Amino acid sequence: MELAYYSDYAVRLVNSEEPARGVDTLTSADAVRELCGSSAQAARRVVDADVTRLRSVRARLRAVFEAANEDDEVRAVDLLNALLIEFPVSPQVSGHEYRDDNGRPKWHMHIADHAVNASASYTATACMGLAVHLTEYGVDRLGICQAAPCRNAYLDTSTNRSRRYCSDRCATRANVAAYRARKKEEAERERTRTDARTDTPPPTTPRPEAEAEAEAPLPYRAKEDRSRSTGRTAEAAQESSATADR
Repeated sequence: MELAYYSDYAVRLVNSEEPARGVDTLTSADAVRELCGSSAQAARRVVDADVTRLRSVRARLRAVFEAANEDDEVRAVDLLNALLIEFPVSPQVSGHEYRDDNGRPKWHMHIADHAVNASASYTATACMGLAVHLTEYGVDRLGICQAAPCRNAYLDTSTNRSRRYCSDRCATRANVAAYRARKKEEAERERTRTDARTDTPPPTTPRPEAEAEAEAPLPYRAKEDRSRSTGRTAEAAQESSATADR
């Protein structure tokens, strides 16, 4: 069995908690047994204290994934190395599971379970698998789901290193959210353009003098009427004077 296979142990442990949603499935010894796998030797040694131990390891493993997700490779490696020192593995050569065409064992490296308790056994296996995956495929293959509020960890196995989500469900949800955001932005821009067109006053055209005069303020119109009346009175006086002279 390839040691990189065990990296999934780290992913399963980290994703037993969803901090943004307030979800934690690692709450009992039965949950630890389910995490280990019912057929694993470690599962038969699980006790209640393993819940607290694995929760502590879970937080440290999440920090490894988050550092890798932030492109801080050195910090990710340092955090993982600290776990490997604290939870060493016991590798051994095994061939009991595989046989070639002649019935001979296919010898391969296997992680032996000699840890003092179930949580230490699980942690050693998870960290060794993650270390092999990291060195074989690169630190950038460790990621945190970008579909808020999900913050699940994942291992990027895509050919072009393009994975951004922990599952197809999160990928679909993120795409739908992005589509709705674009449509909302387009609608806002269109509404802004419509409002701008509505607020623009219509162009004005010159009006006939009579209309302008009719719409003039009353004081102005009264003044004009007086001026015209005075003019007519003066003209009448001149005509009377002319008549008298004749």
